[in-house]
Amino acid sequence: MPKPNTSASPAPYRVLQFTDCHLYGDAAGQLRGVATWPSLQATVEHALREHGPWDATLLSGDLVQDDPAGYARIREMFGASRSPVYCLPGNHDDPEAMTRELHSPPFTINGHARAGAWLMVLLDSYVAGSARGHLSQDELERLDLALSDHPDSPALVCLHHHPIAMGSRWLDQVGLDNGAALFAVLDRHPQVRAVVWGHVHQSYEGRRGNLRLLSTPATCAQFRPGSDGFAIDRRPPGYRWFDLHPDGRLETGVEWVAPAATALAANGV
Repeated sequence: MPKPNTSASPAPYRVLQFTDCHLYGDAAGQLRGVATWPSLQATVEHALREHGPWDATLLSGDLVQDDPAGYARIREMFGASRSPVYCLPGNHDDPEAMTRELHSPPFTINGHARAGAWLMVLLDSYVAGSARGHLSQDELERLDLALSDHPDSPALVCLHHHPIAMGSRWLDQVGLDNGAALFAVLDRHPQVRAVVWGHVHQSYEGRRGNLRLLSTPATCAQFRPGSDGFAIDRRPPGYRWFDLHPDGRLETGVEWVAPAATALAANGV
């Protein structure tokens, strides 16, 4: 009598991305009318209910709002994590303070790491004194080397600034200023499945050939898509989840946190 087939597909490696937290040392600090710390709390609580536990966390820039004291809030929220927390700087971060305050596990800043069968590469697009982003020649070479060293591993490339035009005139003036150089590297490495970024405070999904292009909403206020001038959207906080399958398949989605949930968190309920 044949044995029953009890084999199951290997579980995917799940990554959750939180971006543009814009925290202050003061827990009551607000950005564009949103108390950013309670908003992050509500967002992470939602993720724990819907997707916990997960295998790694990605914090893709603007962890603080020009206030290095805000990194203590990051430690408070994620410091007890039993899984890695990958961080990269955004234009409102202070890279020196970030390195000083998040220098030990579970935190890792920049670099690259294994994510199950996958490779995650964290790129530093920070430019001192500017809202725009740029990838130095060293960063581009580091990316090229990491991908060359792992040709058989599907890869997820992460950065803060958007490498493509978002169709928003004001926002596209502060994107990555050498996106073509990034794609010139990626075009040499077909194992790269997706590029993901923050900075734009909105959700986006597109493609460049077989390469998926993804942005993730902020854990606080959102920007209105397609707006020529600066404008705030009415959408609530959000985050993105990734399921990185061993066979190279990528599943991903954005979750929006109900305004009522953030209001409860702000009121300490």
